[in-house]
Amino acid sequence: MNHTLDLINKRRSTRTFSDRPISEETLLTLKEATLRAPTAGNMALYSIVEVTDQAKKDQLAIICDNQPMIGKAPIVWVFLADMQKWVNYFKESGAVARADEAGHAAWRAPGLGDLHLCMQDAIIAAQNAVIAGEALGLGSCYIGDVIENFEDLRSLLDLKQYTIPAAMLIFGYPAQTQSTKQSPRCPVDAIFMENSYKEPHIGDLERAFSVHEEARRRVGALPYDNTATLADYYYLRKHTSAFMAEMDRSTRVMFDWWQHG
Repeated sequence: MNHTLDLINKRRSTRTFSDRPISEETLLTLKEATLRAPTAGNMALYSIVEVTDQAKKDQLAIICDNQPMIGKAPIVWVFLADMQKWVNYFKESGAVARADEAGHAAWRAPGLGDLHLCMQDAIIAAQNAVIAGEALGLGSCYIGDVIENFEDLRSLLDLKQYTIPAAMLIFGYPAQTQSTKQSPRCPVDAIFMENSYKEPHIGDLERAFSVHEEARRRVGALPYDNTATLADYYYLRKHTSAFMAEMDRSTRVMFDWWQHG
């Protein structure tokens, strides 16, 4: 199999890391590979905060739903949707004033379209980092909880109006004790739809997630004394959870801040 495809197919999230140090050369290689990700108009509408201060890492672990593995990870990167750099560049270079004086364009504050592009750039770069890390022997894990407690994160990382978290990754060499078992994925035809959206209903969804459901049933992880479905599991554990309510609240604050300051 092609080496890159082999890396993609064998990748799994890493949550425990060994004490093996990561060399400066390896770290630079990871950074350079990350920056080769596709980016809208080659504008690099993202920035990455590398959190190296241990006190900040520990605080970040608390902010992100109390996950100590964040504080223990050798590399912690917060990917930001970043339009602030271009707002500053447009204004400080005189581009805004020249366009206004020539009658070419009036100033337009960044909107949700800009945010969408910035988010895409940041998340594409993050996935480039994941695959590059795999090639370098580094495990990684996305931390979705980075979109919780936005006010605390904003203060911790000194974020500006047009910089909001899009993704977070932790990296390190995997611990020897970590399981190599991979999580199941849906079959191809459950995700790919030709030419238009095909709304899935119960039969389609049961087939799409049957392997996931049986994997949880084998270890007794389903609700209602292990008689429930995967829908029950995720409805109770994720969809109606306190952390999901906080993610919704926090994201509303982020988007409002981006639009209104």
